[in-house]
Amino acid sequence: MADELVCWKCGASLKSLPLPLSRTAECPACKAELHACKLCRFYDARTQRQCTEIRAEEIINKEHANFCDWFKARPSAFDARAQAKAQAGKAKLDALFGRGEAPAEETDPARANLEDLFGGTAKKKE
Repeated sequence: MADELVCWKCGASLKSLPLPLSRTAECPACKAELHACKLCRFYDARTQRQCTEIRAEEIINKEHANFCDWFKARPSAFDARAQAKAQAGKAKLDALFGRGEAPAEETDPARANLEDLFGGTAKKKE
């Protein structure tokens, strides 16, 4: 279901929790705090304050519970592609600094389509 509310951190369903979410609400799967900017409909990582509600006070830590009066949960808060990309980046950093092995390179579907369209390997900018 597209409008089902899911955890911003792990993507687990939150349909068992009463709405509106309380300030102390936690994800039943990963225990992430839910009354947080990352689950709010006004959260936008592309803006300077990462909040599109101009009347809201600035919250520094977007992943922890806060007292924002403008908070409204949004169903599309979890992005599996962004999570996978972040985990791959962290694994590469760990490998770079000797804390693990480098992950195998995964093919980006958009890049694969581009290569198929233009017949061959797309050139990387150096």
